[in-house]
Amino acid sequence: MTQGHLYDLIVVGGGPAGYTAALYGVRAGLDTLVLEKLSAGGQMALTETIDNYPGYPEGVEGFTLAQTMQAQAERFGAKTVYTEVESVDLAADPKTLTTSEGVFTARTVILATGANPRTLGLPEEAELIGRGVAYCAACDGMFYKGKTVVVVGGGNTAAADALLLSRIAGKVHLVHRRDTLRATKIYHEPLEKAPNVTFHWNSTVEAILHGEKVTGVRLRDTVTGAVTELPCDAVFVSIGRQPATELVQGQLALDPGGYVLADETTRTSLPGVFAAGDLRTKPLRQVVTAVADGAVAVQMAEEYLAGQ
Repeated sequence: MTQGHLYDLIVVGGGPAGYTAALYGVRAGLDTLVLEKLSAGGQMALTETIDNYPGYPEGVEGFTLAQTMQAQAERFGAKTVYTEVESVDLAADPKTLTTSEGVFTARTVILATGANPRTLGLPEEAELIGRGVAYCAACDGMFYKGKTVVVVGGGNTAAADALLLSRIAGKVHLVHRRDTLRATKIYHEPLEKAPNVTFHWNSTVEAILHGEKVTGVRLRDTVTGAVTELPCDAVFVSIGRQPATELVQGQLALDPGGYVLADETTRTSLPGVFAAGDLRTKPLRQVVTAVADGAVAVQMAEEYLAGQ
């Protein structure tokens, strides 16, 4: 069923981009295989409630949405193998993927391996995800309407998150380890004018204070070494994301941040290889943009196959 069989399409990654691609692939008549190393959903499956995905007026649990996406694709004939992809040869004909379960080949490949948020590396951080620790203001900001939140970071992501949260939360504390933002100038004036935003320069988060939920953070001044405690209801960690593109380094063109260079067509620098979801260069990384990428990638794969 799998090894020794030439697939029309192999999708690497079983998140929303991956299973949307699988769904569109099998419905287009393509013999489609999904390679997923853990379980369906990717980062989405770790989200307690998704309130901004259309069609769910009461919100939906990320794990539940992931399972339904997988079931829908498999109902039409997509296959899934749970395995870790160890290496790929995307310039080969056919394209070759070596995994812990053997070698798989395909005429086209859609990469949908996603990106992971960079963490603070604090011991209590992981256990508090969904209980006051968050990595996406657009996803989780409304849970803290009128409350006090901390945003950690100083780049464009942190500045954009702080600005968005200033319209939702009662109070926003922006914590940055330097004495000025690294974010582009367009963010500076709006943040400085926001009446509910306070800057904490030359500061790092040394600990997240909590009971069952986040209750505050402990800050350390990087200049004086002074330690202070700042009460809050949530901590938004906005120090960037790490794209899962290790497999394709040296094979595909990447941007300076390590994301796959692929525009709205999802085409990469190699023919027959497409990038969908959070791993590609794009202005917005959300579930809804990931599923859109998955659909577009299959359209491009069909065009590529038609020309072979």
